[in-house]
Amino acid sequence: MHNQKIHAHFSTECFNRCWGLIDKPNRSPEDVEDMLLLAQASLWHWKQRADCKPLNLSIGYWQVSRVYALAGEHEMARLFGNRCLKVGQDNKLPSFYLGYAYEALARAELLHKNKDGATDLLAKAREELERVTDKEERQLLEADLDSLEKSVPNKAIDSDKK
Repeated sequence: MHNQKIHAHFSTECFNRCWGLIDKPNRSPEDVEDMLLLAQASLWHWKQRADCKPLNLSIGYWQVSRVYALAGEHEMARLFGNRCLKVGQDNKLPSFYLGYAYEALARAELLHKNKDGATDLLAKAREELERVTDKEERQLLEADLDSLEKSVPNKAIDSDKK
C-alpha cells in the first residue's frame, strides 16, 4: 500500500510539473530535458498504480507524445502518439481521447514535414470532435485542433499562376 501512495503522488506531481513546462514560454534546454523526464516519470508511475486504467494510459501517452513534439523529436512523438491511439481504440475510449490521439499524431507528422499525413490525421481528429458531447471537452479539443491547423503549411501555389 505504501508503494501505491508513492506512485499516486509521483504520477500526479510529475504530470502537473510537466504541464507547467509545456505551458512555459521560452523553455530553456534544461526545461525541455526536465519536461521529457517528467512526462516519462509520470507515465511510469501511472503504470505501477493498481488503479491505472486505459484512460490514464491514453492521457500519459498523449503527454509524452506532446513533449517529444515540443522537443522536436518527431519519431518519439509518433511512437507515443501511436500508443495513445492504440490504447484508445483497443479500449473504445470516448471520442475526446481518440481526437487527442489523432492530434498528437498530426503534431508528429507536422514536425516530420509530412503535411499530407498531418492533414489526414487532423481530419480524423475532427471526425472524433463531431462525436464529443461534453461542451468543455469539445471546446478544448477544438481549440487545439484550430491552433494546430494554423501550423499546416498552405498548399504550394502553382508557379504558372504567378
